[in-house]
Amino acid sequence: MRVLVTGAAGFIGFHVARRLIADGHEVTGVDGMTPYYDVSLKEARHALLKRHNAYAGHQLMLEDAEGLMDIAAAAKPEVIIHLAAQAGVRYSLEAPRSYVDANVVGTFNVMEAARVLAVKHLMIASTSSVYGANTKMPFRETDQTDHPLTLYAATKKATEAMTHAYSHLWGLPTTAFRFFTVYGPWGRPDMALFKFAEALTRDEPIDVYNAGDMARDFTFIDDLAEAVVRLMGCVPEVGKPAPGGHDSLSPAAPWRVVNIGRSDPVRLDDFIAAIEDAVGRKARRNELPMQPGDPQTTFAACDLLADLTGYRPSTSVREGVAAFWAWLQTYRNETSRQTV
Repeated sequence: MRVLVTGAAGFIGFHVARRLIADGHEVTGVDGMTPYYDVSLKEARHALLKRHNAYAGHQLMLEDAEGLMDIAAAAKPEVIIHLAAQAGVRYSLEAPRSYVDANVVGTFNVMEAARVLAVKHLMIASTSSVYGANTKMPFRETDQTDHPLTLYAATKKATEAMTHAYSHLWGLPTTAFRFFTVYGPWGRPDMALFKFAEALTRDEPIDVYNAGDMARDFTFIDDLAEAVVRLMGCVPEVGKPAPGGHDSLSPAAPWRVVNIGRSDPVRLDDFIAAIEDAVGRKARRNELPMQPGDPQTTFAACDLLADLTGYRPSTSVREGVAAFWAWLQTYRNETSRQTV
């Protein structure tokens, strides 16, 4: 199958593209290589993808509607997996306009390409952050998401609404994923795992918010890629809900939203303990108050994912953190050799 993946040099996009290639698909990747974090990490991911004949990579900002359409038209994708975005909850407080440009305008251009090319399935990344001020646990796809706490979450909620409208107007089959705190090898340097592991190796203090009294539904990257690839074949159809009674399928469009998480919130203190065990050093803590926009707990109900695919993410935090630490040591050693 021919698949267009946006954000292919990003953390999640890289893993999804690599998994698709391994499964025998032809992948066209698009990425803007923005400097939100170390571009050399994105370049290293992209270099690995370009080793495969089944991969064609392009550097492009999704705000370039004409350029995106040219790439998509040449690739003739049957499926588009839209993972490119301006990520980061806290950065949205510093650079809000970048979220509107990348997440709203960029997604609109992807939708237009999908409409013009009449792709069989448009798949887009949303986020658990859309659940915002919800306190009912676990979060289910059918819960209201009307109270986002950050602009990042608001832009992702906007893309869900936009794709639903296009799905209704043009009969465009669409699945939106709500990801829950994804982590693992090749992860982003701005995320807690990367920052904490680096700080421990340098014996520097780590910032711990709310005295560690927070919990996240950590999802290992390989589990997430598995879920996305399995959902590729679960094309929404109006009037044909999944068995099990958990479906978020729209009554007005071939559109649904699916949580992807482990359904097992882990306290921040336990997450830090897993990193300490992997690195072999105790953390020095800089205790700070809760940050604006941070929920205290995230908790995914993944019954719909299981109903559709028969799959539930299962990698434990200790397994996942150990895999990340092993990768980070190898990556740092390789980077050091290249700079000598």
